[in-house]
Amino acid sequence: MSIKSYIIHCEQDKKGSLFSELQKLSNCEVIPAQNHEVIIVVTDTDSDESDNQLYNQLLEMKGLKHMSLVSGFDPK
Repeated sequence: MSIKSYIIHCEQDKKGSLFSELQKLSNCEVIPAQNHEVIIVVTDTDSDESDNQLYNQLLEMKGLKHMSLVSGFDPK
């Protein structure tokens, strides 16, 4: 089980649509900043394969400007 958190920087005026798309993903908790074009995403996956798939899905999101891994935990 991997738990990771990312800060996602959105393209200008894309925060709402990106937030909606992120909420559709399983294994994620999505938290929007109230005063910036930033979204926090916390992922919780049960295998390296599902973690990689989710990571790639995040990278392909429209409206994503930049994504930074903030923290990662893998109890292996």
